[in-house]
Amino acid sequence: MAAAMHSEGQIISAIENSASMREASRQLGIDVSALYKRRKRIESKTKEPLQGPNDNPKMLARLEATTHPKIKNLGILNGTVIVFSDAHFWPGIYSTAYKGLLWAITELKPTAVIANGDIFDGAGISRHPRIGWAKSPSVMEELKACTICMGEIEETAKKARHNVKLMWPLGNHDARFETFLAANAPQYEHVQGFSLRDHFPDWEACWSVWLNDDTIVKHRFKGGIHATHNNTMWSGKNIVTGHLHSLKVTPFSDYNGVRYGIDTGTLAEPYGPQFEDYTEQGPLNWRSGFAVLTFVNGRLLLPELVTTHGPDSIEFRGRVIKVT
Repeated sequence: MAAAMHSEGQIISAIENSASMREASRQLGIDVSALYKRRKRIESKTKEPLQGPNDNPKMLARLEATTHPKIKNLGILNGTVIVFSDAHFWPGIYSTAYKGLLWAITELKPTAVIANGDIFDGAGISRHPRIGWAKSPSVMEELKACTICMGEIEETAKKARHNVKLMWPLGNHDARFETFLAANAPQYEHVQGFSLRDHFPDWEACWSVWLNDDTIVKHRFKGGIHATHNNTMWSGKNIVTGHLHSLKVTPFSDYNGVRYGIDTGTLAEPYGPQFEDYTEQGPLNWRSGFAVLTFVNGRLLLPELVTTHGPDSIEFRGRVIKVT
């Protein structure tokens, strides 16, 4: 029986009253790894650890290690993939690009939705010094904003396609969460909740996603204004990155054919409060939006971009679309 068939109360009772997770899984009639995943979801929701009389720390450590693979290959031959990045989710702010993302997921029913890094900003734990008396949200406030928005994206994606893949190549801002804890509270290593990915159990965290053998998604590779060109030239693959917030597609051709370097821009508003202090409100060559990738027989067609048009409206395929 699937873990989802049991209520939260049944799961909690079985864990708390069994000698081990394996015993609890036998009692419920479900796979032990599925029970661990359900346990993580409940702990993320309640913010409280579930502990049985004799938890198996080796099993927990093994599962912790395997939830963060370095490379994941989805083997996509046909279908649509939506990639967004650099959301820097902020309390109380729902950008036009974010609303457009929900619309596109509902409309296009993608095979996979990829959050390509920096969903979390980490302003309060940045290595950069505070600017003046600038007030930043707390880690808890940011985490709540991320949980709300990622949860809505997840719910929308699963409603559009029940078997959608939810992938999350980690970004440098995401890494701030654990980097700060590793430097300041190393004794808490492996404690539930001290890894950012503990709070998003249905998103598979990794450093890169290979959509197939020819197309890679990762948060960053080369830098600078020519990053998309250099990314695909040096990798020899179609490569989708974020980090630079530029939202563009650069074709590259040689004797091997045509491939693409894609920058997925930022899901945030470029002049939002996340950025205004360290950019000093200067002009930014950034664009808000995300990318839509279509595959036919394993080949990536010309990548499409969705960009903001104005307040609550996006541009896509020659149309201006209202989003709310």
